[in-house]
Amino acid sequence: MTGKVPVFSPGSTVSSALPGYVALCLALEVHRLASAQFTVIGPDRPVTASLGGEAVLSCHLSPRMSAENMEVRWFQSQYSAVVHLYRDGQDQYRQQMPEYQGRTELLRDDITDGRVSLRIRDIRLFDEGQYTCFFQSSVTYEEALLELQVAGLGSAPVISVAGHQDRGIRVVCRSPGWYPQPEAQWRDLQGQLLPSVSENISREADGLFQAEIAIVLTEESNQKVSCCIKNPRLNQERESTIYVAELFFPRVNPWMVALAVILSLQAVLVALAGYCFWRQHREKGEVTRGRNLVTELAHDRSNQDKLQAELKWRNAQDYAVDVTLDPNTAHPNLVLSEDQKTVTYDDRRQDRPENPERFTTYPTALGANRFTGGKFYWEVEMGDKTSWTVGVCRESVIRTGKVRLTPGNGHWAVWLRDGKYEACTSPPRTPLPVSAMPSRVGIFLDYERGEVSFYNVTDRSHLFTFPDTFSGTLRPYFYVGYKEEGKNTAPLTICPVPAQAGGNLCP
Repeated sequence: MTGKVPVFSPGSTVSSALPGYVALCLALEVHRLASAQFTVIGPDRPVTASLGGEAVLSCHLSPRMSAENMEVRWFQSQYSAVVHLYRDGQDQYRQQMPEYQGRTELLRDDITDGRVSLRIRDIRLFDEGQYTCFFQSSVTYEEALLELQVAGLGSAPVISVAGHQDRGIRVVCRSPGWYPQPEAQWRDLQGQLLPSVSENISREADGLFQAEIAIVLTEESNQKVSCCIKNPRLNQERESTIYVAELFFPRVNPWMVALAVILSLQAVLVALAGYCFWRQHREKGEVTRGRNLVTELAHDRSNQDKLQAELKWRNAQDYAVDVTLDPNTAHPNLVLSEDQKTVTYDDRRQDRPENPERFTTYPTALGANRFTGGKFYWEVEMGDKTSWTVGVCRESVIRTGKVRLTPGNGHWAVWLRDGKYEACTSPPRTPLPVSAMPSRVGIFLDYERGEVSFYNVTDRSHLFTFPDTFSGTLRPYFYVGYKEEGKNTAPLTICPVPAQAGGNLCP
């Protein structure tokens, strides 16, 4: 078969093919641009995260497509305020704001489907606000807005008795560490709301809120009442309960009966003294006798205060616990007895292993007991030592270097220094009312009530009470002191309390 090869004119070929080629290119470009269009979709409601926890902010592309080769940027108020940046297939940290360094992570397991999530750890108050999830391809970009809400669940409410008011007892409930502003209320045994006499929700220096509400309980309201603090954002609450019956009807014991009898006799004596004073009103020397009577009444009042202090001390002894020393915390110059009850300073350093629990600066040791709630009492014999410190401290107190013993630094203690007995309050120190040298001191910890009380066992008097709010673990604290020309070699000894000892007391 033969044929002729067609011959085309170059001019005619180009002119006839060019329109089709241009149309094809335009169609392909339109298709490419259309396929590159996308939208970014985020959650339709705010994301809530707890303080100290973590938040996960998610968004995705629609239609579904890979974002591996795109730029994914998370920022806040402006484009340059970078929270996290992903570009060229990896995370970029140079532009990240310092506040977020080390706290963010881009979860990209599903990035090929256009879905990514930003994890923010250790959530803080300033993390709250709007975030922009930004995607940029080689031809276009889109973004979506998300909102992060921060919430803080405060500490368990602490209920304390503030005194008498309106023929009742004013009870105050406090709880710090809330965000946003919490709701506070009193409830009765059936869960019904009770009216508060005052309510104060204040914002502290750290930006968190403290709630404080008060109620006046009367003898007629002899029931259990609860203080409830609620976080409306988390819809969670914390609750503490107080039994009114314990306030108005304390348990009866021989000391309470003795106090009632003595107070009754005292009332009779005061009445008789007043009657005698009236009879002698017109007699010579009435002014002198009147002054003597006032002095006697003041003396009776002093005796009454001493009796009440002794009664509190006797009640504290009901919560006696067996306290021992922890050798892992003892300073290398301290020698502990075999039963871990006595500690003595020695110039020779003991061969003890190093560990972060050990005190290395001052001759100090902690008790092995750990308290996270409840009531506890123990006694320490110091004899004629010229320098000592006893009390309670947080388990996390500093072991090395110089530290000031104050409640703010986690110490609730009393001491003897330079012949002065003082409570270790924030400067200035508080002098203790010592009428007899305390050769033995009783320590009473009421964790829930937030009190550490000290008693002079020698004359059964009250020395001092620290009011505070406790959290975490507390431990007994013992400072032995150094040798001073051979005068301070006596040990500190943890003594059995009479209720526990069965007659085996410290000498």
